[in-house]
Amino acid sequence: MAAALTPPGSATIVANTPYDIAAFLRPQPAAALPGIGPAAARTLGRLGIHTVGEIADTSLTTLQRILGVAAGRQAHDRALGIDDRPIVPAAAPRSLSLSHRFDHDELDPDQHHRAVLGLTEHIGAALRDDRQVAQGLTLTVTYVDRSQTTRTRSLAEATAHTPALAATARELLTTLGLQRARVRSLSLRAERLQPAETAVHQLPLGTNDDRARDLEAALDRARARYRPGIVGSAAAYRHAS
Repeated sequence: MAAALTPPGSATIVANTPYDIAAFLRPQPAAALPGIGPAAARTLGRLGIHTVGEIADTSLTTLQRILGVAAGRQAHDRALGIDDRPIVPAAAPRSLSLSHRFDHDELDPDQHHRAVLGLTEHIGAALRDDRQVAQGLTLTVTYVDRSQTTRTRSLAEATAHTPALAATARELLTTLGLQRARVRSLSLRAERLQPAETAVHQLPLGTNDDRARDLEAALDRARARYRPGIVGSAAAYRHAS
């Protein structure tokens, strides 16, 4: 929870004393507590329970009636700073997300496609750096009125190959039909990540897939030597002069 509230480059330290733990936890919104999802937070809110402190002050029996026996016990313990889950320092993330925010409300579908292509390039490179592959993609579009539309699709095979990611991301974008939409931002999330060595790649016939992967590896080496974003698809950078 402290990490989620801490901006990059900063640190939040919660001392290991009951007073300091309570001082950190109690003011937080109920939804910030691990295990309290949006639906549970709404249910608690309707009953006047809006903060972690109010969860801690609610009797276990009442919480179990509201959330269920197991979820109520879990919420009660965590609101009091009790969490017996093991800490795994090098645990791999289960998803990877990146967002592109436009400078203005963007109506141009070409700019939408370029932004999505740029996101897939960054996500693909990050997955390859971490030796992971994704099994699905989720695209979220945020409009000028802050409403959102989300589409999810499974990949034909788990991959970190940018062209494969880009093809699925473009399909997701196309299904949204944003020709007249005023788009504020686009977010792309690679989901159900797994180690790359566990993935099976079906070799295509009659394609230039090997050349594309060799080129991709060369681009990754250039990014590692110089800086991220130094090279990429021309379509993603066409707006640059």
